[in-house]
Amino acid sequence: MADIVRDDDVIEIAQPPRFSIGERVASRTVIRNDGTYNGKDIGDVLVSKGDFGYVQSIGTFLQQFYIYAVDFPATGHRVGMRAKELCTLDHLPPEVLEQLGEKANLLKELA
Repeated sequence: MADIVRDDDVIEIAQPPRFSIGERVASRTVIRNDGTYNGKDIGDVLVSKGDFGYVQSIGTFLQQFYIYAVDFPATGHRVGMRAKELCTLDHLPPEVLEQLGEKANLLKELA
């Protein structure tokens, strides 16, 4: 068990969750099966970078991190993800929406 590496000393659960149930989110990275997703081989891609989904529930892991169960309608997968692996689509800051320009209107159509 000495091989367990915590990637930071921050206790996320000391703060409120970053995302809420029902919130639209996008994956910031590729997520592969680590062996905990039934019906798929270890290493199979479950979520691609940029895939969007909806937060279905919020749990915790190691009494340190929030784990967001995200339903991805395009693939039918429901995957547990950390906040650092997700980006909100519902609560983007005004400066980000300004940089997106016309593409910001496309976010509204993803519902």
